[in-house]
Amino acid sequence: MTALDLTRAQWRTSSRSVGNGNCVEVAGVGGRIAVRDSKDRGGPVLAFPTPAWRAFVDGVDGVRPA
Repeated sequence: MTALDLTRAQWRTSSRSVGNGNCVEVAGVGGRIAVRDSKDRGGPVLAFPTPAWRAFVDGVDGVRPA
């Protein structure tokens, strides 16, 4: 597996964030979507193929609170 170069990543806070500090940030990098914890910006990053991320987001959009 090749490491992603995140030096030019343009991170943005998730639109699902509610402002309580428990947020994720996302960035498009090298044809993938990188995800990190906004409280630990130097910590680990998960990377997903764009189609997999889109499927995840579409699934979350379909979830309704109980």
